[in-house]
Amino acid sequence: MKKIILLTIGLAASVRFAGAQAPAAPTQNANTRFEQLGPMLPTPNTFRTAAGAPGRDYFQNRADYDIRVELDDANQKITGSETVTYHNNSSDELRYIWLQLDQNLFAKGSTGSITRTGGINESGMSFNQLQNLTSVRERSSQQATDKYGYKITSVKDAKSGSPLKYTINQTMMRIDMPTPLKPGASYSFNVDWNYFVTEYYGRSGYDFFPKDGNYNYFIAHWFPRLCAYNDVNGWQNKQFLGQGEFTLIFGNYKVAITAPSDHIVGATGECQNYKQVLTATQQKRMAQAANSKTPVVIVTQDEAIAAEKAKPADTKTKKTWVYKADNVRDFAFASSRKFIWDAMQTDVYGDGRKIWSMSFYPKEGNPLWGQYSTRVVEHTLKSYGNRTIKYPYPVAISCHATPGGGMEYPMISFNGGRPEADGTYSEQTKAGMIGVIIHEVGHNFFPMIVNSDERQWTWMDEGLNTFCQYLAEKEWDYNFPSRRGEPQYITDYMKSDKSVLSPIMTSSDNVISLGPNAYAKPATALNILRETVMGRELFDYAFKEYARRWAFKSPEPADFFRTLEDASGVDLDWFWKGWFYGVEPVDQDLVEVDWYQVDAGDPVTTKAAARAEAQRRAGTISKQRDAATKAATVVEQDSTMKDFYNGYDPYAVTDADKKRYEDYLATLSDSERKVLEANATTNFYTLSLKNKGGVPMPVIVRMQFEDGTDSVARYPAEIWRFNDQAIKKVIATPKKVTQWTLDPYYEIADIDTENNSFPRVAQPTRFQLFKQRQSPSATQGQNPMQQQRRGNQPPATQGSGRN
Repeated sequence: MKKIILLTIGLAASVRFAGAQAPAAPTQNANTRFEQLGPMLPTPNTFRTAAGAPGRDYFQNRADYDIRVELDDANQKITGSETVTYHNNSSDELRYIWLQLDQNLFAKGSTGSITRTGGINESGMSFNQLQNLTSVRERSSQQATDKYGYKITSVKDAKSGSPLKYTINQTMMRIDMPTPLKPGASYSFNVDWNYFVTEYYGRSGYDFFPKDGNYNYFIAHWFPRLCAYNDVNGWQNKQFLGQGEFTLIFGNYKVAITAPSDHIVGATGECQNYKQVLTATQQKRMAQAANSKTPVVIVTQDEAIAAEKAKPADTKTKKTWVYKADNVRDFAFASSRKFIWDAMQTDVYGDGRKIWSMSFYPKEGNPLWGQYSTRVVEHTLKSYGNRTIKYPYPVAISCHATPGGGMEYPMISFNGGRPEADGTYSEQTKAGMIGVIIHEVGHNFFPMIVNSDERQWTWMDEGLNTFCQYLAEKEWDYNFPSRRGEPQYITDYMKSDKSVLSPIMTSSDNVISLGPNAYAKPATALNILRETVMGRELFDYAFKEYARRWAFKSPEPADFFRTLEDASGVDLDWFWKGWFYGVEPVDQDLVEVDWYQVDAGDPVTTKAAARAEAQRRAGTISKQRDAATKAATVVEQDSTMKDFYNGYDPYAVTDADKKRYEDYLATLSDSERKVLEANATTNFYTLSLKNKGGVPMPVIVRMQFEDGTDSVARYPAEIWRFNDQAIKKVIATPKKVTQWTLDPYYEIADIDTENNSFPRVAQPTRFQLFKQRQSPSATQGQNPMQQQRRGNQPPATQGSGRN
């Protein structure tokens, strides 16, 4: 920092300039960045208002389902029959209706299958990696791919029984109506179908256990489902390619699920016939769980182990579980003879209404699942409900499906997180399991209640849900190792080459790097809005209003953007442009800091300062060495060489100096004198800032003072509105600043923190020293629980949760 003494008259000039930043040059983008989104958003209308709320003509059609389905455990096959009643609540006449046949993703020649891209890794690949590049995930590469996909055996009018004309276009089926369906009218039809269940692929399928020969089934997108018809797209009948998830409508479901009699079945909704499918003992446990604040085991591990000794072909008898679910957008179920089942019914919100929290898991999930899953389910409902709307459904279920990943459906989710075979687990495994349960159960709110279009906009459910997950994780454990949400965690992605980045506002099937783009980046953006741009109070109110407005309705991105602004009174168009419509990163550079002090004209002060500066500059190396020689100069040897200036002190305060200062003070008004006195000892710092990344963001600067204290100044993003590339900002402080730091608390996802300090603060790159490479330790690859058990304890003989 350089210190420059300003004249008093110059102080007033600098203050005026600081308040009116020079306009941006024509090549700068400030006006564009801070103008409204305008035509980038759809025009408000009577269906969706400019405030982001449903309009007076908003509508949504619905479909009610009565389904009978049987699970063939010996052949891993689903056979079903449904009666669908479709309600046309639009003002349009419909001559045909569209249904989704998502299992056809696995049919031979499907677009989603044959358009997979990637290459062979010469160093080696896993079986799953190879299968993901070529075809459906199968236990045997000899199985023909044309085995999979729907076999539609009948489509008929529900009243007359007459066949209906239908056309299948890969994952979509159009049914031609016998007569046009008028506005406000309903129509019922029947569909019969069957298909072979694929190996679990992350959303649905079976999980096979070679050791005991049994299957856990996680059955989803398993029945022909109505497409959405709305004011935005008409029919939303985009093909299912695997990445973009589901666009669905609400309805009431009655589903009868027939499975082997030794299976336990969990599903969307409430079971209507527990008395017929549970033993007397299990019913007593259910009654106990209905009044317990901790999980009660309904089906024990010993009972599950006894049941799993049977094989799929051994069980000849069957049971039918009847489930009912109202006002849901989908239906899924899980079935297995290996399931342990625990549950509790609690007053989650303290309003007298109890909600079931349940978990289904094989013994391979213990001890983690028995200890944590159901408690995490209840916690998630509470955390999300407090931030959005209270969970309206009677039950929420977490099922353990495969070691990793997760998938969500109304009231039921399929979640990973599996301990080692000896029952130990790493901290990462535990955190991953808790995190994925929070995430998937949280999806009940986004998109199962706030019913966004997943096939088009992944971020509207995944991003919002990941943000709420981050908050719920902190409420579970303050030190929870959240992977997404904190701004500093997204910087590696944001500094990536732009050729591999997609704007958040990219259609789901076209997003590159889905996890960072559709989960982490929007979640981070919302966290920045909450903590830095809007503040918690304004953000929380607006976010809750969005959930209230669009609960059990279908919002679009513009509805979200407009609602957050409408309910908070904060202009966020610049933020949506930078974070959601662009791929530029955040990179603020604190280029330089200049230090100024006011020259009030007092000769005592100014001449003393000038003397000190002259003495400082006089201490050159030459003068130091000359003084050390003690050689006499000519003037010292001959006094006749001296004159007036040899005794003159230019820094001495004279009477003339004092008189000029008094005359100057007499010219000042009272207000000017007060300004002068107030700033006589003030330090003025001019910060030169550059926006190297492109995205304008708030400027947050920490000042560390000479006395060891510090302070933080915050300036909103509008500080860049006149010039989005380079600005100057004057900061006045009575204390001297020794160190300046931008974004000291890692709030804005700045991708380069090395240019955030002035003076620059060097950060070392560490390296290791070693004598020679050591052979791998016997404990390498083990989790800490295994290492402790190996070093300090005898081998475990019980409590591992395994057989």
